[in-house]
Amino acid sequence: MNLPLQDDPTEADTPEFVHEPRLWRDNGWTAKVIKNEDDDGWAVAMTRDGEAEPALVGPWTMGRDKKNPKPLDTGAFNTLVKTASEVLRRHEQQLHAFLHKNVTVTTPTGRITVNLDIVPDDDDPYAVLTAVDALGDQQGQVRVPAHFKLTGASAEAWVEGGFVKPR
Repeated sequence: MNLPLQDDPTEADTPEFVHEPRLWRDNGWTAKVIKNEDDDGWAVAMTRDGEAEPALVGPWTMGRDKKNPKPLDTGAFNTLVKTASEVLRRHEQQLHAFLHKNVTVTTPTGRITVNLDIVPDDDDPYAVLTAVDALGDQQGQVRVPAHFKLTGASAEAWVEGGFVKPR
């Protein structure tokens, strides 16, 4: 006898829109008002759809009875979405700045921009050094260790050395 297979619950089973006093799901985000573990107050966690961890957790206002949290509403939710989006954007900008660096050096033939792009692989992280001239033509490219320090001096030495892998 074959029994019907039961589906695993997935995100597809969750409603697209929820507008409850302590849970608000809309526009790709979920706001959840939670009890603050450190004191008698309340906090709100903002999580983007598909993410396991909240992008933002912050204090939440007490209601009029000074025991329960203030209910979520459209205005508060929209403000929380804007704030959480800004937090994620700053994090992405910071990560991009960490993973991508460039230095411009002047040579007898013109200016060359040397880019260092780090590939943060869990097993084998590495970086790629690329030299591009003022017209955008690639002059050289080589794989280097992820911890390679790109400075004006190291870029100049690499360019002057004929784009050979630095030691």
